[in-house]
Amino acid sequence: MKKLIAFIISMSLITILLLGVNELPRFGDINNPANNEVAKYYIENTTKDTGATNIVTGIILDYRAFDTFVEASVLFTASITVIILLKKDEEKEELK
Repeated sequence: MKKLIAFIISMSLITILLLGVNELPRFGDINNPANNEVAKYYIENTTKDTGATNIVTGIILDYRAFDTFVEASVLFTASITVIILLKKDEEKEELK
């Protein structure tokens, strides 16, 4: 049962990631932006918007906090899935 749950979770995450990759702009497309104006905004306004003295800290903890949280959740889910798959089944051990 645990392996089935781990398989379903893994396949769900793979499906979500593939759908996200499908929405990325095509590689080499002439209409892709060469430079993104977001970087310029971050450099000019991070200390004013966030109050952080370090630009990198302000970007990670204020502008990108939700993204960082999602990345941590993905790592946590992967870790739990690996633990479930590698854990020995205690009931089977007792029967031997």
